Parts: sequence; structure tokens; C-alpha cells
Amino acid sequence: MVGETSSAPYESRLLPVAEVRAWLQHKPVDQADIAMGLRDLVVSIAPQAEERILWRGLSYNDPNRGGPVKGSLCQIEFHPGHVRLSFIHGAYLPDRRGLLEGERKAKRFVKLFTYSTVPWEALADLIEAASELDISELPSSPTSAG
Repeated sequence: MVGETSSAPYESRLLPVAEVRAWLQHKPVDQADIAMGLRDLVVSIAPQAEERILWRGLSYNDPNRGGPVKGSLCQIEFHPGHVRLSFIHGAYLPDRRGLLEGERKAKRFVKLFTYSTVPWEALADLIEAASELDISELPSSPTSAG
């Protein structure tokens, strides 16, 4: 079931499902469903992920690499009419399907409008790439990684 992820050795790094659901209760149902699906996807790919409510969304980082910026995996952000899966270091990720948008120096995002149209496999590829990214080896200015 979506939103019922159990990652036993890392469970303490995730917020309790009930807390996440309570936080999402004022979001549109489709956005909450997308968020819970993304949450499950992140944890299935990066079970070491640390989850927190931050920047008006859900933020995931690898605590072995750093905090919410340096160790960032992704963020789930809520906007009118859509959810964004954002990557602070997104300009450095391979984007074979051309999903990433954004004009900031490094941050990129994918807009998600309905649960049924979410490109789950493509997002899994991006999350996996983010989980493998070594920011200590990145150039100071991103170039197209696609």
C-alpha cells in the first residue's frame, strides 16, 4: 500500500507515517497521494534517507553525505495545481528523458500533476542518480548532464 513503507534498519530516520499523513491532510488528495508515492519511491531506492518537513515540503537527504543541502537527495514541494520533485543538485543529474526543469544554478525539478500520469520509472532513475552523486567531485558550474 502506498505510504506504508517499512525500512527496518533506517526506520528512525523517517517521520512516522501518521505524522506525514497529518501534515498532508490539508493538501489536495491527488497531491497527497503523489507525495506518499514519492516517499515510498525515495525510501525504496535510498533506505538510508533521512526525512524531514522542511521548506514547506518533505525533504530527503543522505546523512552519511551531509544535511539537507550537501547530502540532499530530493524534496517534495507543493505548488498550486501540482507537486514538484526537486533536486538541489539536479543540474548534475543525467536526465535522459528531459524531465527536469529550472533555471537556477543547480536546482532542477519535475512537475507532477496527477498520480496516474507520474513517470515513476523515470523518477526512480533520477532519485537513484541523486543518491549516487558525489558532490565533492562536481565542477563549480553545472553543465548539461542529460
